[in-house]
Amino acid sequence: MDERSNIIFEDRFTVTDVDKDGKKFDRVSRIVAASRELGMHLTLDVASELYPLAEGEAFALAVVRSLTPEKDAAEAAEGMDDDDGATRKVRRELWRAEDQGLANEYDYVMHGKIYKFDDSQKGDNMTTAYFSYGGLLMALRGSYRHLANVVVGENVYLLMRK
Repeated sequence: MDERSNIIFEDRFTVTDVDKDGKKFDRVSRIVAASRELGMHLTLDVASELYPLAEGEAFALAVVRSLTPEKDAAEAAEGMDDDDGATRKVRRELWRAEDQGLANEYDYVMHGKIYKFDDSQKGDNMTTAYFSYGGLLMALRGSYRHLANVVVGENVYLLMRK
């Protein structure tokens, strides 16, 4: 059984800037946000037509390994060795089902990959994890202990709600 938690990172952020370097694309905005609780800094590209965010707005953000609840995800991971591939098909086609797991609880969902982890500034115990969601990028910067579950190359879901 997979001992790792389904949730890689979770926190509440407040938008501090929207498109501070100017708008590069018509339908995409780059937001900069900060969290009070964990002291994390976020830079994120969002589809602004689908999920507009304004300066001063607060939102919850979660990065998870699977949209299925933790118990179901662990059971599915155990059953991935089945010869019939039925478990794999269920997990792959969750987006078609009426109950879409964690996606039902959030307003904005993206699927992507963790592509880089930079801890080159070890003196201040700060690190940055980089994510790509089909070309929309995210950089999450903060204390290493809050990003300890980040694994480069892993597929993840980004979940947001206001």
